[in-house]
Formats: sequence, structure tokens, C-alpha cells
Amino acid sequence: MYAVVGCNECANMWLVTDPETSETAKCSRCGKTHRTAKLKRFFESEERAAARQVRSALLAKKRGDSAAFAEVDHVADLEAAVEDAGIDDREYLESSGIDADAVDEAASRAEGGGGGSRSRTEVVRDAVDALDDPTEAAVVDRAAADGVPADAAREILTRLAHRGELTESNGRYRLL
Repeated sequence: MYAVVGCNECANMWLVTDPETSETAKCSRCGKTHRTAKLKRFFESEERAAARQVRSALLAKKRGDSAAFAEVDHVADLEAAVEDAGIDDREYLESSGIDADAVDEAASRAEGGGGGSRSRTEVVRDAVDALDDPTEAAVVDRAAADGVPADAAREILTRLAHRGELTESNGRYRLL
């Protein structure tokens, strides 16, 4: 069972899995922990795809974009189209005459990887995941304690956000 629920602090909407058995749910935007039984449920379904579609429709309506949303394919279809669009990085490099394996090796060396140790990116990701309050300063301090220079940690945070591997909201980072 999936439910589309809303936060009474920041008005965020998200999906909760098994709302009948989950005691609490944490808002993905502001981080507030809610008692699941007290959350406003906008929609419930056995199908995750249906709940995602309704959440998308509610968000579009909230922003006044219901008409535009009605013209768009189902969310799952859009996701599949994105996956099929374009070429991946390896194909692009190889079609440009660049050895993709050499690029991977250079990236690993540049991030401090190799020899069984964690790369700088892994250290920063682990810091975001481990901290209760993953602000930039806290993540940089944690990464610095693990040997990643502060400037490099900030750059890696920015790069991960641009890649869509983490998100920043209200000064706090969250892995996706």
C-alpha cells in the first residue's frame, strides 16, 4: 500500500510505503518526523505507479499547471523516455575517440581512489549519509576528518547535487 501524504510544516507531498503499519514518516523536505496515523492522506493505492501519478497531478494543480500536466504522458512513461533518450557517457566518449576506461581510471586517481581506499566522493557521500544534520559545514568537517580537503569536499557536494545524486534543501543535504 502506498499513500500520498502532506507535511503540515512545509506543505511537501511525498509517498509513504505501508502507511497502516508505519508508525512514523519523515518529511523529505524539512525533515520533520510525523506520526503516520495523523498525516493527511491525499490518495492511497496498492500500486506505486498510481500513487506517483496522483502526487505529480497534485503538485501540478498546486502550481496551477493542471492543464499542462493533462497533456503530458504518465510519469512512468516519462521516466522510461528519459532513460532511453540520448547516449550514455561511455558511448559519447568512445564515439569521440576517447578511451572511456582511461577516463574512468583518471577520475578514480583524481578523487583519491585506488588501492582499496575510499575515494573522496565516497567519503563525502558517507558523511552526508551518516550525519543527523548534514549541513555543508558538518559534511565538510566530517569529510576533512577523513582526509578530504575542505575545498574538495565542497566541490564534490556541488558536483553530486548537479548529477542528481543528492539534494539540498534548507541548507541540508540528502542522498537520493
